[in-house]
Amino acid sequence: MSPSFDPSLPRKLEAGIESGLLRHLHAVLIGHNGELALETYYTGQDENWGDPLGDITFEAQTLHDLRSVTKSVVSLLYGIAVDRGLVPPPEAPLFAQFPDYSDLQADTTKAGITIEHALTMSMGLQWDENRPYTDPLNSEIAMENAPDRYRFILEQPVVAEPGTRWIYSGGSVALIGALIARGTGQSLPDFARETLFGPLGIKQFQWNSGPDGVASAASGLRLRPRDLLRIGNMVLKGGEYEGRRIVSRGWIEASLKPAIETGDGLRYGRLWFLGEAPTPALSGERNWAAGFGNGGQRLWLMPDAGVAVVIYSGHYNEWDAWVTPNRVWREIVLANLVA
Repeated sequence: MSPSFDPSLPRKLEAGIESGLLRHLHAVLIGHNGELALETYYTGQDENWGDPLGDITFEAQTLHDLRSVTKSVVSLLYGIAVDRGLVPPPEAPLFAQFPDYSDLQADTTKAGITIEHALTMSMGLQWDENRPYTDPLNSEIAMENAPDRYRFILEQPVVAEPGTRWIYSGGSVALIGALIARGTGQSLPDFARETLFGPLGIKQFQWNSGPDGVASAASGLRLRPRDLLRIGNMVLKGGEYEGRRIVSRGWIEASLKPAIETGDGLRYGRLWFLGEAPTPALSGERNWAAGFGNGGQRLWLMPDAGVAVVIYSGHYNEWDAWVTPNRVWREIVLANLVA
């Protein structure tokens, strides 16, 4: 029998907000087996990719930054492109896909980097996103401001052998976005509209671009909360939506398979964070997958329990932005799953 939620779930969420333990929330949606178990919206300060929007009263139709949850969506798009034979497979060498930077291929220490290494953030190239995203020396911000974003990424020095060290890198995802655009002949937003958003019934979205006009594969996507939940439910069903195959089951399974340790107790697949969490009412710990984004954006998935959770938050660029979404996930969602 599939688990369900305690009927007091909504009140417990509100109690957490009233107590001050759950702050900066803009929206919380909890899905179970494809159905909404909870949907709630709040009012708060928001941004559009760093541009202040002021006080927003959020509702179902409000677009919201995904920030780095965008990366997990791009993983799905690369999978669709692989399924269609439009882009090289993950095992293909990465630098060979960028012949326009032939001078950089002279560095033999980079010859072993594959597309899979970019998908799992294990290229071994120097990258620093530990700095605040308000700092121009943050590698993602420097990439967005560079005259040539791809040269900026590819010319970074090697600091680890490919596949041996996880280094969080928006640059690796920018390369995946470039491969999609080059292989499909479409911009990232256009390919997404045709192959993912359209089939899922997602009619409204925004994809922010850098100064060079290239859509940010690392952090630029804005979606309505129900539409992100729709993507999560599709992943839970192994790449299907309403009986239609959107992404191959093989790609979904490979994406949610641990490829490398992140160094902080989590694991990483193909642009998805992976871990385990206790489920008090169920037997032991269950596996989860998630997209994480700056400010507290989350798409949490627990496949064994049929649970998908969307959290939108406005705590951008703060060191403790993880606290509220983690509390919602563990103390509200998982603590109220019942057998």
